[in-house]
Amino acid sequence: MVHMTTVQVRIEEKTKKAAQKALADIGLNLSTGVSIFLSQVATEKGLPFTPTKNPAALRAKWDAEVATALKSGKRYNNARDALKGL
Repeated sequence: MVHMTTVQVRIEEKTKKAAQKALADIGLNLSTGVSIFLSQVATEKGLPFTPTKNPAALRAKWDAEVATALKSGKRYNNARDALKGL
């Protein structure tokens, strides 16, 4: 049996609303988004990302990861084959 608990966080209203919109855009509510975030923190034993306010740095990191994946990752013709590869 899983025991649930409540977490209360103080945050600026503007940030909360922006986060709610971003999460809603991908089909999640705020509670689920926070739950996913905390699960990743526990799994990775730290933040699951590098905090930055520099969009160029984020894009450069993303581009580097994509380039590496394209060079050394497996390619699939469809989703079914990709799921089989898991």
